[in-house]
This record gives sequence, structure tokens and C-alpha cells, in this order.
Amino acid sequence: MISKQVFLKTIYVYVIPYLVLLMAILGLMYLYPKPELHMLLNAHHSSIQDTFFKYFTILAEWPLYVLALLPLLWKKIKITVFFAMCEATGGALLQLLKHLFSFDRPVSVFEHYEHLALPLVQGVNMHHGNSFPSGHASTFFMFCTCCIIILAYYHSRKDRAHTPRTQILFKVSLLSLLVFAAIGAYSRVYLSQHFLSDVCVGSIIGFITPFLMFYFCRNKILKLKNEDIK
Repeated sequence: MISKQVFLKTIYVYVIPYLVLLMAILGLMYLYPKPELHMLLNAHHSSIQDTFFKYFTILAEWPLYVLALLPLLWKKIKITVFFAMCEATGGALLQLLKHLFSFDRPVSVFEHYEHLALPLVQGVNMHHGNSFPSGHASTFFMFCTCCIIILAYYHSRKDRAHTPRTQILFKVSLLSLLVFAAIGAYSRVYLSQHFLSDVCVGSIIGFITPFLMFYFCRNKILKLKNEDIK
């Protein structure tokens, strides 16, 4: 049995900062035209940042999927199934939107702006189409949001005792997951693979999908029934 109050308080540690970040991003998108905002977010490049973001963004291509399989080592099949169902559902929606809108990527859009030099990172294979929304941003937030839900579920079980120190460490770990996802999403803008609007919608898909899957399938995926939440 888990405490609904503790569960919600734990989730809010992740949800509220994300919503604040989302509002800030929407504000920037309102204030600046898409090309100008993209150049603003790419104003400072360095060799260290180029190397970091070049390899950090790869985490969403296969390493995060490998991490989602790790619960199988402890026979926690339902956790991996939860990850898989969230990614499959979110991925289907993402691909539908990509082909429905079929927006150009930054490298194609900036071909029409001769006075603006798009900063590119050497060694990165640039894409030209299906920019909206960002699949990498969705995967980063999908993985981290799934982790948050699983952690909150086990943290809020009434048979678990928590000291003030462990509470603080736990909240810091939740915020760290949000920072991790945000950095991963920003890497797509830094590498000029996506505009901020692409990343924004991708993050929303990755953020909302796990909560919807948990709400509708918690009794099947996590074996959690309504009467278990009190």
C-alpha cells in the first residue's frame, strides 16, 4: 500500500520545476521569431561544449533503452514493460506529428538567411526534414519521467521509513533527472538539429505520456490497484 499524499508530493518535486521551465520556454518562443531565437540559443560555442553535446545527445539513441532493460536483472519485468509501453505510445504520436507537419530542420531553414551563419558542430550528421517535434527530446523526458514515477511509487510505500537526510537526497535526485532531461533536449538545439519549438513539444510528449500510461494502466503494469493508494 502506498501513501497517495507522499506520492503526489514526490511527483510535484519534478512536475512543478518542469512547468516553470516550460513557461519560460513558451515565453521565449513568444518574444522571439524562430530563427532569431535559435541563433540566440547558439550564441556561445566552444570545443568543449561541442564535444560534450555531440556525445551527450547519443544517449537518447540507444543507451537509455539499454538502461530501461536493467530492471530485468532483478526480475522487475513490469518496470521495463512500463518503459517500453510509454516509449511505444509516445513514439507513435511523435512519428504521426513528424509526418503530419513535416517541418524543415534548422540547416534547411537557414539556407534562406544568407546574413545568418548557422553554427554547426564538426562530425555531426545533419538532418533536413521532419523536424517537429524532437524525438531525442521526447526520449530524454520519457525516460526521466518514467524513472520519477517508479521512484515516487517505491518511495511512497508505507513500509518505507525515510530520514530527513534521505528525503533531501531523494528530492535532489529527482531534480537531477529533470536537469539531465533538459540538457539532453537542449543538445538538439545546440547541435542545430532542432528548433526550440521542436524540443518543447517533444518534451511535452515525453513528460505527459508516462503519467497517462501510469494513470490508465497502473493496475496492469505495476500491479497497483485503486485500493492500494490511500
